[in-house]
Amino acid sequence: MPASTTPRRVAIVDGLRTPFAKSGTVFRDLSTLDLSSTLISELLARSGLEGKQVDRVIYGSVVQDVAAPNIAREIVLAGPFPEQVDAYSVTRACATSTQTVVNGAQAIMLGEADIVIAGGADSLSKPPITYSDTFVDALMRSNAAKDLPSKARAFSRIRPRDLAPVPPAIAERSTGETMGDSAEKMAKENGISREAQDAFAIRSHTKAVEAWEAGIFDDEVMPFPLPSTYRDVVERDTIPRSDSTAEKLATLRPVFDRKYGSVTAANASPLTDGASAVILMAEETARALGYEPRAFIVSYGFAALDPNWQLLMGPSFATPIALDRAGMTLGDIDVVDMHEAFAAQILSNTQAFASREFAEQYLGRNEAIGEIDEDTFNIYGGSISLGHPFGATGARQLLTMANELNRRGGGTALVTQCAAGGLGAAVVLEK
Repeated sequence: MPASTTPRRVAIVDGLRTPFAKSGTVFRDLSTLDLSSTLISELLARSGLEGKQVDRVIYGSVVQDVAAPNIAREIVLAGPFPEQVDAYSVTRACATSTQTVVNGAQAIMLGEADIVIAGGADSLSKPPITYSDTFVDALMRSNAAKDLPSKARAFSRIRPRDLAPVPPAIAERSTGETMGDSAEKMAKENGISREAQDAFAIRSHTKAVEAWEAGIFDDEVMPFPLPSTYRDVVERDTIPRSDSTAEKLATLRPVFDRKYGSVTAANASPLTDGASAVILMAEETARALGYEPRAFIVSYGFAALDPNWQLLMGPSFATPIALDRAGMTLGDIDVVDMHEAFAAQILSNTQAFASREFAEQYLGRNEAIGEIDEDTFNIYGGSISLGHPFGATGARQLLTMANELNRRGGGTALVTQCAAGGLGAAVVLEK
C-alpha cells in the first residue's frame, strides 16, 4: 500500500501476556520462542483476528537466542500466519517492547501497515551460554582440519579453565558496572535510604497482590499450559508476595555493595521469564473491523545519557520529550506507570521529576517535570513485584495502562522505562 503523508491515529485494540515467573521455576523448560509463539497464537484466537489480516509482526528480546535471532520471523513461521507476513526483531534493553510498539505505530501512522502485532519476551531460564575465546578458536580450527591428528592438535593448548562456560554479561560493557552497581550509586548520590527502598518494594508487592485479587489482570494474562502433558497450568504471576514486611526485608543483606550498600534482592526486580504483546491498528481500520480502541498512542520519546553517571535515570530525560510532543505537562496525566528496575532507581527518578534544580541543570528547563501523585503512580505494582522479563516489560506496561484508561472511560497515561546503556523511553496514551 502507498505510504501516507498524513499521520494516522494509532489504537491499541487488544493485548495479552503470559504470567511472569521467576527464572528457573515453572517456565524453566521453555525458550523465549516457546513463550512468544504460544502467546501470539492465543492473542489472535482471543481477539478474533486472523493471521492473514496482520501486516507486520515486530518483536524483540534482550537475551537473544542464537538459534532464533530474528524471533519475530520465527513467531510468524511457527504460528497461524501466512508466510508472506512481514516480521523483524528489535532490541533496546529494558525498553525493547516499547520500541517494537513505537515502530509499529510509526508504520501505521505513515500508511505502511494497518495492523501490527508488537511485543517482546525473554527467558532468563535459558540464556545463551558461550565459551572462552581460546576454546571457541580450538573448535573452529578442529572443524576446519582435514584429518584426525590435525583435529586433535587443535585442542593441544586447551586448559581446564578454558572449558568453563561463560554466561551472558550482566555488566555494562562501557563501564564494567552492573545495573545493581548503578542502582547503588544512585541510592548514595541521591540520598535514597534502605528503609525507603524497602517500603517501596512492599508497596509494589501489595499493589500487585491487590490487583490480582481484584481481577485487574484476569483478561490480560493468559493461563499458560506447561508441556509435556499440558495438564499443569500457570494462571498467575508467581512473584507477588502478600507476606512482605519491613522487618523481613530489613534482614536481607545487600547484594552489590555488601559493606555499605542498600540494594537487596527484595528491593530489586528479579530475573524473570515471560512474554507480552499488543495489537495495534489504524483507528479507521479498528472501527471498520468492529474493534473498540482501548487507548490511542499520542506521543513517545527516547533519550540517552552517560552510563558512567546515573545509568537508570532515563525516565527523567525521556518523559519531557514525550510530554512536549503531546502538548502536555505532567499535570495533564491521570496515571503514571514507571518500570521498577530497582526501588533506588524509582525513587531517584521521582525525586528528579519534582526537582527544579534537576530540570535546570540536566534538562535546560526552568520548571520541574512535576511531582508524581502517589495515588496515581504504579497503581497495580510493577517490575519489582510482577517481574521483569527484559523484552516483555514495555508492552506489559502499555497493555495494563491501555486497559486502565478503557476501564475509566477515558483519560491519559504515561508509561516510561529506564534501560541498560543509559537509555530511557516514554509513551503517552489517551482514551
